Amino acid sequence: MRFLRSAPAMGLALCIGAAPAAHAEVGEVLLGQQIGATYLPALVMESHKLVEKRLEAAGMGSVKVTWSRLGTAAAVNDATLSGSLHFSCQGVPSTAIIWDRTKSTIGVKAVVANASNNIWLNTRNPNIKSIKDFTEKDRIAIPGLKVSAQALSLHRLAATTWGPENYTKIDHLVVSLPHPDAMASVLSPVSEIQTHFATSPFSEIEIKAGLKTITTAFEIWGGPTTGTNFVSSEKFRNENPKVYDAVIKAFREAQDWINADQTRAAAHYLELSKEKRLTVEELVEGMKTKDMDFTPVPANVGKMLDFMHQVGLIKTKAASWKDLYLPEAHELPGN
Repeated sequence: MRFLRSAPAMGLALCIGAAPAAHAEVGEVLLGQQIGATYLPALVMESHKLVEKRLEAAGMGSVKVTWSRLGTAAAVNDATLSGSLHFSCQGVPSTAIIWDRTKSTIGVKAVVANASNNIWLNTRNPNIKSIKDFTEKDRIAIPGLKVSAQALSLHRLAATTWGPENYTKIDHLVVSLPHPDAMASVLSPVSEIQTHFATSPFSEIEIKAGLKTITTAFEIWGGPTTGTNFVSSEKFRNENPKVYDAVIKAFREAQDWINADQTRAAAHYLELSKEKRLTVEELVEGMKTKDMDFTPVPANVGKMLDFMHQVGLIKTKAASWKDLYLPEAHELPGN
């Protein structure tokens, strides 16, 4: 799948062709990613030094490229607000929350989608078959409270089960843990945490170990859904057009590289992550379905924004999914 049609379609021509800024562009570009196969485009960008190559080609080889790994969406937003990140890969809910908070300041928005990726609510408790079966003794691990895709999906599930006014009904059962720690907990027979809302490859490892899936994010939202975005800000885009252009081209190249050979991409991820519990074939199996689609096209984002506004998680009511995205995405067939 082609990432974008052309530079004009990306809206970069206006940006790059504009009068040069009165000040020099940044001397260091700061990028962040989280943990899991969903963030493979960022891993490819880093490991293949794609940003460095694009900067060099643009005559900006002196710009330093620095990557950070953060465990939660809240940490990503905090780093963005403090100026410690210029670009990040993060979920739609955390993107929406920081967009809502920065509309009148730096204008954080998604550039395009990073991936449409499913999330699996897995449990080792045989008595739990639906959200109604959780008791006061049960605990559900997710990577971040309130701002993660898992938190929003649980809110949506509770709202459709018990009514919108009860969207927080099981929040007291939820604990925040990074995916590796959450997986270790649900795989331990002595841990009180028996359920994990997991992304790939953690879900595959859990299912392989005998856990069962209660439901998925795609089921909750009614089809393939953007799980993560590639995010920057209007301020950075306007003040650093050449660096911004280099990073976006590097991201496009990473997505294209993954989609050109999924077996190669899966092997690369397992090598970088040093994950030994899955084979390349097992990881590729998910990548060949809609459960893991590295596409720039936003999916079900409008539905998520409407729900977040309905329950008060964001103050701004979006006119459409495009409100959350920079011009690069506006000609894509999103929803």
